[in-house]
Amino acid sequence: MKSKRRSPEAFTYEGGEKGILLIHGFTGSTAELQPMGHYFQRLGYTVHAPLLAGHGTSPEEMAKTRWPDWWRSVQEGYESLKQAGCSTIAIAGLSMGGLLALRVAHQYPVVAAIAMNAPIEVRDKRIRWARYARYVKPYIPRRGKKPDHIESGMIPYDRDPVVCIASLWDFISTVKKELSYITVPTLVMQSEQDETIEPASADYIYEQIRSDYKEIQRYAKSGHIITLDKEREHVFSDAAAFLDRIQGKEA
Repeated sequence: MKSKRRSPEAFTYEGGEKGILLIHGFTGSTAELQPMGHYFQRLGYTVHAPLLAGHGTSPEEMAKTRWPDWWRSVQEGYESLKQAGCSTIAIAGLSMGGLLALRVAHQYPVVAAIAMNAPIEVRDKRIRWARYARYVKPYIPRRGKKPDHIESGMIPYDRDPVVCIASLWDFISTVKKELSYITVPTLVMQSEQDETIEPASADYIYEQIRSDYKEIQRYAKSGHIITLDKEREHVFSDAAAFLDRIQGKEA
């Protein structure tokens, strides 16, 4: 079953007093999170997914942003759920969104955090040199299309701003230093077929956070965009069951 092409705008799905903030990844958009948003709305959650600054527009617009801009978009998203009257807020993020979710868990009151394929080490080692390469090559082409069932649900850029890649590397370094301050219940989810990040990233995050309650789940048949891939329903149900356990309800 193919995913339908979606809109990249921020979305809010109204539900009950329990809120969940969903955060998309680097150069991605909220389109990748809409199936997960609908799933949690059906469970009675109020769901909000902010569009990160510079995303869902054009590579040129994104090139004007850095990670503090993306972080502010997440902060605004959190406040949107508070203003909607949510009594509790959980946070979940995909890829770079997973790192942003972990940072929210460190700095804001949340009941739980879910990090899906969050990068600590990436497969393309050129990321370490992006801060220098940006002066001679402002953009690099997108590397490879995803399978049809994933590609049809994405709204990707055809090229990535190198200055933003450099900022992503800086952000990874920032979050690595903050992991040991995270104490809220955390679920780390990792695709074993991840073509973008090193799956060992999940182990690093799991080992470094200091949550009294933490879980790690792996998905043997999924690639990086786990929210659109073959095991997405499994991912959603695992996330929901985790939140039920945290909030004292039956899975």
